[in-house]
Amino acid sequence: MGAWFTRGAEELVLATIRSVQRRYHIDPDRIFLTGMSNGGIGAWVIGMHQAPLFAGIAPMASGLDEVLMPFLANLRTTPVYMIHGAKDQVMPVELSRTIARELDAIGYAYVYREHQREHPMAGGHYFPREELPDLVAWFNAQRRNPVPTTVTVVREASHFQPFGWMRIDATDAIAAFSEDLVSKRDELTRKKRYARLDASVVAPNRIEVETGLVQRYTLFLNGQLVDFSKPVTIVTNKQVSFEGMVAPTVETLLRQARLRQDARQLFPAQLSIQVLKQVP
Repeated sequence: MGAWFTRGAEELVLATIRSVQRRYHIDPDRIFLTGMSNGGIGAWVIGMHQAPLFAGIAPMASGLDEVLMPFLANLRTTPVYMIHGAKDQVMPVELSRTIARELDAIGYAYVYREHQREHPMAGGHYFPREELPDLVAWFNAQRRNPVPTTVTVVREASHFQPFGWMRIDATDAIAAFSEDLVSKRDELTRKKRYARLDASVVAPNRIEVETGLVQRYTLFLNGQLVDFSKPVTIVTNKQVSFEGMVAPTVETLLRQARLRQDARQLFPAQLSIQVLKQVP
């Protein structure tokens, strides 16, 4: 697999994770995604689209196309560890420096290691073994939070699956990624026209949501997020969009368990919210 930034690569990675989980006893809160060079691009792209699956991502000697930068917002609760050689002649180090600046701009924590080493054959484009102890120590220190109380998701039209306890269901006209984003992109992609949803549990049984280009979304709820014995209030774009009781059901629990195959993300209730048109 050379093009790790494609939809086929994403599906392969997800299928591999599911296959390993079926065969071995894997802690779902200790799954990491890493890669170098083209594989590092895949770690970024797949990690951003599937962030709730991972305890952390560690891209090495890689970078991101400028049109993908908005998806870094999806890593709000997913730790990042970057490694890049200052003398990398294949993937210029400025690629990782640009990502670091973007993460700084949105206020996300990360680790960035920039080394000066060169390999006799690979030059600056390689992973020095001297970096391994710190990377392993970082892996050992991370553990996924499967149900964070604050979530951000940025989506284009080919990724409408659940993202943690949220799912964007319908949007205004937004970009739709092709199989090969690098060589094929529509005008909406070039304009970075993506849907965005930010949700936070701000008080007991009160969830506040801010949306951009979203027409309808779904919240998946469990006892870690709300108390089902009391009314729940959902505020969307500063307007109350739901207030009342939410009933958990076995049917919803089983359907979500079958869909997610993740014992740490079980949701017995879901609530679909229609977003009111905002008056300019």
